[in-house]
Amino acid sequence: MTLSPVPAIAQLAQLYARPGFLLRRAHQISAAVFEDECRSVGLTPAQFGVMSVLQAKPGLDQSSLARALGFDKVTVLRVLRGLEARGLIIRTPAAISRRSLAIALSDTGQVLLLQAQEPVERAYQRLMAPLNNEQRVLLMTLLQTLTAGLESDARAAFVPHGSSS
Repeated sequence: MTLSPVPAIAQLAQLYARPGFLLRRAHQISAAVFEDECRSVGLTPAQFGVMSVLQAKPGLDQSSLARALGFDKVTVLRVLRGLEARGLIIRTPAAISRRSLAIALSDTGQVLLLQAQEPVERAYQRLMAPLNNEQRVLLMTLLQTLTAGLESDARAAFVPHGSSS
């Protein structure tokens, strides 16, 4: 039995309807909205994520920070270098292992993270604006289910740091 070729326009329709395509596109839109709203504080989504984790867990090493965000070590290092160049973080030898560096927000970083809260909230509201409250809850539930169910397939480990650990 020979499969008949799918017309090119139908192939495009299939591509555009795939979850991976839609998730990537949603991520592009999310990043653009975030960067637009946070232009005044000069933060990217990755920088905000790193700074938020460091605020909650000062003194993490680079590997723990990467796992807390689901980043690979190279990505987190690139973000840290940018934040350090701006004086937003401080890296010092860790108390447990002098070969490891403990990372914390500087005073300037603390202030900037506080200033970022309003633009970050605006970005969230803009991103979720097309959805009603029920749809927002459903979207978040489905995304959490999807990521939890496929976590073992991720290229970078994600180990969230809870507020009590």
